[in-house]
Amino acid sequence: MVDTLGAKLPGRLERSCERTDQGGDSIQIGRGAAGLERLAAHFHGRAFAPHRHDTYAIGLTVSGVQTFRYRGEARHCLPGECHVLHPDELHDGAAGTEAGFGYRMLYLDPCLVQESLGGRPLPFVAEPVVAARRLPRELVSAIADIEEELDPLAAAEIVVLAANVLADLEHCASAKHGCLDLVALSRVRDTMAAEPQRQHRLEALERLSGLDRWELARGFRAAFGISPSRFRTMRQLDRVRREIRSGAGLADAALGAGFADQAHMTRHFKRAYGLTPARWAAITG
Repeated sequence: MVDTLGAKLPGRLERSCERTDQGGDSIQIGRGAAGLERLAAHFHGRAFAPHRHDTYAIGLTVSGVQTFRYRGEARHCLPGECHVLHPDELHDGAAGTEAGFGYRMLYLDPCLVQESLGGRPLPFVAEPVVAARRLPRELVSAIADIEEELDPLAAAEIVVLAANVLADLEHCASAKHGCLDLVALSRVRDTMAAEPQRQHRLEALERLSGLDRWELARGFRAAFGISPSRFRTMRQLDRVRREIRSGAGLADAALGAGFADQAHMTRHFKRAYGLTPARWAAITG
């Protein structure tokens, strides 16, 4: 397999997209680090229902044509092109031809982006499809080779590269948020991440941060790209995915993560990932 950048993709990546169900669809989770997740995937037909991530998603199409709707417009991403999705932006995904499409993806915690950029509000990239040549080759390689080990220094270098790219591609509309109280907002974020199964009362979060509910809601989204309530839901779903991969049943995973029941969890799972939990478990290696 040769990408349009002229570099041979590692053979282990070719193997990572071996068929795992009768439709030939697959998701292979790669090696990651704190705040970084990488995967390789191949899909035919309609891959994902409309959904939203709480991370930046930087993808590289390696085969076929990937189509998706983003901010009300149809987009197409060809081999050798990347797509950059902002946290909490609704999008779907489908193959543009009968041959299907393959891609590599880097999911990046927006908190790491903000720390790398010195605490400024998050960059917003208005045009999601960009030529891979606009990204440093080191970043493209990090997205493509999902099985490369990442020590803390290598992970930090990826974050810096990605944050600089996002800043360079930004549509420059975030200055209106002004100064953010990152210490206070991080206290709220860390508290919710530590116990996502717990429903934290708004009054308790106000006391914890020293911010009123309006400052908290506005500042949290500007700092982390997502509302506090959806941040908590995504951390619950992180726990669900871990439980499913360890062999837990869907009902037990749902209750352990603090959802009312399996149906409640399934609705949120599909909104977040575009797949039902059962489908995700079936095609994830």
